[in-house]
Amino acid sequence: MHGSRSEPEGNKVSSLLRRLREKEEEIARILAELAEESAKGIPVLVEGKKDEETLRILGVEGPIMKVKTGGKSFLDVVLGLENSRISKVILLLDFDRRGKQGTNRLRQNIERAGIEVNLEFWRGLLSLLGKDVQCVEGITAYLENLRTRIV
Repeated sequence: MHGSRSEPEGNKVSSLLRRLREKEEEIARILAELAEESAKGIPVLVEGKKDEETLRILGVEGPIMKVKTGGKSFLDVVLGLENSRISKVILLLDFDRRGKQGTNRLRQNIERAGIEVNLEFWRGLLSLLGKDVQCVEGITAYLENLRTRIV
């Protein structure tokens, strides 16, 4: 009797591990693609210093611009982008309610300035992390935790 009970539990565990492994692989793929795009010189816009540090730890070596430092407004950020003649940016603000609002507002302002906005990485990470991670700086801890669960 006990053996028949553990078999379905074993299937549940292996199914859960498989889903966690797939999730980790998809997050890693998105981050690798982000690093690749950034290496081409496309700036990644984040909220602050800790977000920048997180992306550096995750392998993003290209330009990263902080949009919420030094009392800058979104208008200052957009003007700075226009003045530097940047044609495309990657937007990667936090995944919480304020981050979503900021992403939408900043995207609209940047696009109005004629600059292309890539939200692909933000949307991909939001769909995978949105319930568990509220901010960019939380990605590394989440990945470490996820990897310890699937080993």
